[in-house]
Amino acid sequence: MKKDKVLLTGGTGFIGSHTAVELIQAGYEVEILDNLYNSKITALDNIEKITGVRPKFYEVDIRDGDALAKVFAEGNFDTVIHFAGLKAVAESVEKPLTYYEVNIGGTINLLECMQEFGVHKIIFSSSATVYGEPDSPLCVENLPVGRNLANPYGRTKYFIEEILRDVAISDPEFKVTILRYFNPIGAHASGLLGEDPNDKPNNLMPIVMKVAAGEIPELSIFGNDYDTPDGTCIRDYIHVVDLAKGHVAAVEKIGDVEQVQVYNLGTGRGLSVMEIVKAFSKASGMALPHKIVGRRAGDLAALCADPSHAEEMLGWKTELTIDDAMRDTLNYLEKQGVKIK
Repeated sequence: MKKDKVLLTGGTGFIGSHTAVELIQAGYEVEILDNLYNSKITALDNIEKITGVRPKFYEVDIRDGDALAKVFAEGNFDTVIHFAGLKAVAESVEKPLTYYEVNIGGTINLLECMQEFGVHKIIFSSSATVYGEPDSPLCVENLPVGRNLANPYGRTKYFIEEILRDVAISDPEFKVTILRYFNPIGAHASGLLGEDPNDKPNNLMPIVMKVAAGEIPELSIFGNDYDTPDGTCIRDYIHVVDLAKGHVAAVEKIGDVEQVQVYNLGTGRGLSVMEIVKAFSKASGMALPHKIVGRRAGDLAALCADPSHAEEMLGWKTELTIDDAMRDTLNYLEKQGVKIK
């Protein structure tokens, strides 16, 4: 049976580029759209080095409806995986209108093009942030979402989920899979793809990487007095390759399910900030400089995925460990010519 032709918006980014590799290796035809705001064109070269295939690339901003329509007129896509969007929490607080314009306005443009050109399947890159402050640290997909969201970034993810539900109600042919990510880390085993944001890093591992490279003097750990075994916050860290394979599983199943499906993509096992520091130090052989500072507003003590629904419905579960993630991160840094200080 012929496999879908898949358009990845934001496909040169950290998660998008890894997903492109896994889709190509699974036999899918992949094309990529990105404005390169927070990624690099060299991702295409590295996807080609890994897979032997260079995806067709469109340098387009999803806010540009006319340019987007030209892509769809040319592409004849079956499925869209929608990664494109801004994702820095602190920046979203400083520039909320920009986040609403890019993330929500851009998604509306995308959905209008999909409707115009008869593309009825979309997989959306959502986030565990939509759970807000859940009653349980272990998140299942039927928990309430949209409550006590701490920043505009999280609200854009929640609002887009709701927009997708409304479009599905209006169009019986429309199929939506929402993937709620937890904390992606790691890199491709080749060392050719990894996390290298153009903007100031916000997530834990990119900061750890910059501390290790000597670009940042030390890691700030926000609070060590939480109700956790070592007092630091616990999160669910998933290897980016496992996450990418979750998208392949979602593409394979999207035509078979009810109109809107939601899946957590995580390991189901939490690790504290200090455990991440220790794992990196063990893998690298360096004592990672760090200091304890005050808590950040809105940080929860613990937040982990219950990924059992994805395992049951998609046949997907994580395979790679935190040690794998640290090994692959260090290999990626070495391939970039970074000397660990």
